[in-house]
Amino acid sequence: MVNSPTRAQPPLNFIPPALDSRVLTLARWAAPKWMGWRERITQVEAVQVERLVELYQDFQQGKARFLLAFRHPSPTDSFALARLLWDQVPHTAKAMGVRLAEPVHTHFIYDRGIPLWAGQGVGWLYSRLGGTPIQRGKVDRQGLRSARDLFANGQFPLAAAPEGGNNGHSEIVSPLEPGIAQLGFWCVEDMLKAGRTEQVFLLPVGIAYRYLTPPWQAVEHLLTTLERESGAARSTSARQAASSAVSQPGRLEALEPMQQLYPRLYRLGEHLLALMETYYRDFYGYSFERRSEAAVPTSGEQAMLTARLQALLNAALQVAESYFQLTPKGTVIERCRRIEQAGWDRIYRSELAAGRLLSPVELGLADRIAEEASLRMWHMRLVENFVAVTGNYVREKATAERFAETLLLLRDTVLMIQEKNPFPRPKLADQKVLLTVGTPILVSDRWTAYQTSRRQAVAQLTQELQVALEALIPTG
Repeated sequence: MVNSPTRAQPPLNFIPPALDSRVLTLARWAAPKWMGWRERITQVEAVQVERLVELYQDFQQGKARFLLAFRHPSPTDSFALARLLWDQVPHTAKAMGVRLAEPVHTHFIYDRGIPLWAGQGVGWLYSRLGGTPIQRGKVDRQGLRSARDLFANGQFPLAAAPEGGNNGHSEIVSPLEPGIAQLGFWCVEDMLKAGRTEQVFLLPVGIAYRYLTPPWQAVEHLLTTLERESGAARSTSARQAASSAVSQPGRLEALEPMQQLYPRLYRLGEHLLALMETYYRDFYGYSFERRSEAAVPTSGEQAMLTARLQALLNAALQVAESYFQLTPKGTVIERCRRIEQAGWDRIYRSELAAGRLLSPVELGLADRIAEEASLRMWHMRLVENFVAVTGNYVREKATAERFAETLLLLRDTVLMIQEKNPFPRPKLADQKVLLTVGTPILVSDRWTAYQTSRRQAVAQLTQELQVALEALIPTG
């Protein structure tokens, strides 16, 4: 989501997991306070926690190994999972009369890129909490070996996000990456090779966020800011209505804020889309179909907006792929990962490993390559921001949550174009998080199918996990 370094760097080192009980104890004390104060998540609701208690009981008794496969709609998901494991599971276990060894915790897989933008201190913290990093755009053998070992032999179960990254949507599951299913089969293989009898499971866990009170005033303020910064035109009547609503407490709610603000959100999105189409047409030679703007979009116009957005994202990826000499193939997420790794390969150079010296001219050329790679990766970051966006997400279910999620993604884009860091995101109002524990998926009984066709077995398990996570999206 943020710009990559523009100067050549030493190779990315592997950060080995180094669980520290003192750091874990401190995190268990601090996380709830930070969650409420900084993230404004003041309520945690969890359902079907009994399933997780039973799996932890089997894990601690040497009967099962499992991977907690969680939805990833937000950067705050780690706090939600912490509350689930550190508070909800022990409380539910006590109510069930089940005695679990403390602490209830997981090892976890995280993107090696996170410490690059969040700070090296985050890498240190994640390591001390038992996390292991992975580079997503290549076959990261060291990262995979570490994750595989933790799944089979770790002190705790393993946790990972099958979507790969957060998509900004509580009610859309991005296409899953196949790595989680593959880890499941590797764990089964490791059990068999070691003569162990543990059953291997994937446990889907849903995460969604709800505002305690719809934050329409904050939404309208942010929308106005983005309209101003992007140059989006607004009609006099819309401006007057918004001004009247904001000046009178409660007025916005009385005027049905969704009906009032949705046309403005749509026009903002259409305006930004038109700006980016012009950018890629004028400077990169891509052509796009255009249509006239509408004050209140129809369903057909929304479908056209979705098609235009997909065409724009494809053009942005091709700009990056052409520079890195990559063939466009696979899903949007797969294309993003290959571009990211190609950029990293040009920025994090083996020539700069410890003890090796480059001449000033060689270093200058390496810096130039890193700068160009960073500029091209920007196009991929733009696409990452919209990987789950559709043209009808808000209209098909008119809630404050969907409106705010879409608006915040547009905000991220506006800031990225201005070369500003979109983090931390503004917190529009207090929220509650809803965690739903799904039905465990037994991987062990699929071993014969895996031996027959590994690719097909991984694909089928990935699809089943996709369906399971989509079923955990709250309907209310």
